[in-house]
Amino acid sequence: MIVGGFMVPHPPIMLPEVGHGEEKKIQATTDAYMEAAKEIAELAPETIVVSSPHSILYADYFHISPGAVAKGDMGGFRAPQVRFTVGYDEDFTERLSAIANIEDFPAGTLGQRPQDVPLDHGTMIPLYYIRKLYSNFKLVRIGLSGLSLEEHYKMGMLIKEAAEALGRRTVYVASGDLAHKMKEDGPYGFASEAPIYDERIMRVMGKGRFDELFDFDEHLLNCAAECGHRSFVMMAGAFDGVSVKAKALSHEATFGVGYGVCTFRPTGEDAGRKFLKLRQGKKKESLMNKKSSEDIWVRMARASLESYVLKHEKIRASEELPKLIKEAGVLDSTGASDEKTVTDAILKQKAGAFVSLHLNGRLRGCIGTIVPTTKCVGEELIQNAISAATADHRFFPVRKDEVPLLEYSVDVLSEPEPIADSSFLDVKRYGVIVRQGRKQGLLLPDLDGVDTVEDQIAISAQKGGIDLGEPVELYRFEVIRHH
Repeated sequence: MIVGGFMVPHPPIMLPEVGHGEEKKIQATTDAYMEAAKEIAELAPETIVVSSPHSILYADYFHISPGAVAKGDMGGFRAPQVRFTVGYDEDFTERLSAIANIEDFPAGTLGQRPQDVPLDHGTMIPLYYIRKLYSNFKLVRIGLSGLSLEEHYKMGMLIKEAAEALGRRTVYVASGDLAHKMKEDGPYGFASEAPIYDERIMRVMGKGRFDELFDFDEHLLNCAAECGHRSFVMMAGAFDGVSVKAKALSHEATFGVGYGVCTFRPTGEDAGRKFLKLRQGKKKESLMNKKSSEDIWVRMARASLESYVLKHEKIRASEELPKLIKEAGVLDSTGASDEKTVTDAILKQKAGAFVSLHLNGRLRGCIGTIVPTTKCVGEELIQNAISAATADHRFFPVRKDEVPLLEYSVDVLSEPEPIADSSFLDVKRYGVIVRQGRKQGLLLPDLDGVDTVEDQIAISAQKGGIDLGEPVELYRFEVIRHH
């Protein structure tokens, strides 16, 4: 069971061996760290789980450090004499990896060998203070990922499940600094969002209001240049369905980076704090309302993906379309409402098409065809919806539990036409294909964050592995976008 949680920073300068006196300027942080370490010693955990932003990080996978023993030192901060050797809890790592595998969740020990993964400073600094007072524990070290906040919370839930399955007295240490842009003369400069983030995160964590962690938007997190938010969300997931007594011990930003220390003790089960379930319930309700206004094109893509992922069955356009028309309130979101016109467009016309999937506001998969590869647009959508869910190499295949939370868009392409140069492009109206020999890259029109033709061409070239220093061929196309 999770017997305690601790939110702690990891500035190397706070170690006397690194700070050489400068650490005294953040004495409140050191004092709070020692208070937290004392509480950990009193809890006497068998296992300490540390999530660190500076451990192995993948875009779409949570790395759990493998092996029996881990070593590290602070040589990177000119203090090689500060050394660590700690045993990993192999049983915990194995159980956690097995649970993730059963849940089809992207977490485990893949990608790195034990000897390739020395302890990082985001792990060593908490250990420095904990081991002053307590050392009778084994470690589990977990990296963050580029996945959503909801996925980080789910990872915490799996950690809780592993601790309970093993009957381990477990403490969770969420290592992470706050905003890095708190002062003009700090190492990262100043951003107005930084003090906003620090004030807000300390209020949320100091009150144990973990549900509000999801409400921090990516713009604020990026502008503030925080590094610990996802670590804190993972710890929150480890307390899913549990009331906590939260206490904020300190907050400082002396060197231009925010350092916060908070402690959390479980006080009992509380179904009202199953925050991911509650959040997903609200989101499903919202998506159900949105689903009722989807047109036939999007419904075809959705029906294809759901049938394939949930039942391992591939639908046929000619068989599915009559059922979708019968159920649909909207036949075509672009304006056509005549059943025969829409039926002919889907079953008789040929065109390239893209199916895009979004989850929690983030792209979850996008696969398409530039020119038709099947006998009709309907079959093109069926094929590409399945591919978007299972064959987009940027992502793991869509999991069954994600299916009800997906949002879809469908783009049907006109036939690409060659153009002489970029002056024939309009980033809002036209998509672009950049071709160089056998290499080619494509970008759809009117995408968030793509504001200029130059950006559009550059991104397309990058996707195709094309060097823009060499001659290229340009093609443009238009799309009919369905939601």
